[in-house]
Amino acid sequence: GLLGVGFQRFGNKEKLKSSPLQHLFEVYVEINKAAEDEDTKKLAKDFFRKLEKHDEQTLSLWKQFRDFSIEEYIRMYKRLGVHFDEYSGESFYQEKSQEVLKMLEDKGLLQKTTEGTGIVDLSEKRDLSSFSTVMRSDGTSLYITRQASPSVDLAAAIDRMNKHSWDTMIYVTDKSQSNHFQRLFQILKLMGYDWAERCQHVSFGLVQGMKTRRGEVIFLEDVLNEVRSRMLQNMASTKTTKELEDPLETAEKVGLAALIIQDFRGLLSSDYQFSWDRALQSRGDTGVFLQYTHARLHSLEQMHGNEQLPDVNVACLQEPAAISVLQHLLRYDEVLYQSSQDLQPKHIVSYLLTLSHLAAVAHKTLPVKGSGPELAQ
Repeated sequence: GLLGVGFQRFGNKEKLKSSPLQHLFEVYVEINKAAEDEDTKKLAKDFFRKLEKHDEQTLSLWKQFRDFSIEEYIRMYKRLGVHFDEYSGESFYQEKSQEVLKMLEDKGLLQKTTEGTGIVDLSEKRDLSSFSTVMRSDGTSLYITRQASPSVDLAAAIDRMNKHSWDTMIYVTDKSQSNHFQRLFQILKLMGYDWAERCQHVSFGLVQGMKTRRGEVIFLEDVLNEVRSRMLQNMASTKTTKELEDPLETAEKVGLAALIIQDFRGLLSSDYQFSWDRALQSRGDTGVFLQYTHARLHSLEQMHGNEQLPDVNVACLQEPAAISVLQHLLRYDEVLYQSSQDLQPKHIVSYLLTLSHLAAVAHKTLPVKGSGPELAQ
């Protein structure tokens, strides 16, 4: 509601087309400054109510927000190598959220307070010592009954089970929403949905201290552009950098690896202090080191024409460095299984970094270049 009213006051259609996420953020900041005014609050509530009542003009503005934003999401996620099959945001569940409220009422789970808000009692003794508010006094649904990106609420959970018959549904949000998801799963169980046991919440912590040249408010595009720019500078100042066909693309890929490894090294729920210098180091446990190790190994393959070696004589591998690499490779299935069970990528990251260090040692102590064909293989 605030965003809709804000755009009517401060919005610019050209800016919305060219930079939708940034412009909507600017509008949201401006309207929040004015939100202390009671008239503004009333207008925001009216806008939200019109949206739920399918007012044509209100829906048209929302559709513009959604369409331009999704185009931007697709463009940004493509840079990360990420693809989504479906984008279903908050307003997709407008009608379904009303159905959920009716279901809660029919099951005797929806209670009204003296102020007229709708709540669900979550306490074991049914004494309202713990409850979740699902409906405002004016009848409009709340966060818990609809999806507010990126979390998935009651209506979305039920709809997705009906549509996809999933085995497990995993919600990934920041850890401040952990309580919300506990209550969500609890309400689903009270509604009789046994599959609520197969819902999981993966929470992530805060990245502290990250700044780009454009300031402290961080947009994904700013971060991706910044890491590419910094990586390009590092490559240009390094004497061992080879001449590349597309240095910009290489800088983007290596820079992305640096960000991903930095983010996934520890527990997802842990906060951490970000440092550009640390993330982009070429030595140590970084994504840059991982990519450089891969590049060196790939170069070795190219030196030997990428030939297939079906009959390698592994009996030649007697050296401790070679045995260490082989033993570590044997842990691959175990590490994948561990990450799939606790939904923590840190196990895979740790495995890859250790493998890179072992490969670096082997690269020094077991020279391929200059060795006989059988030993080199």
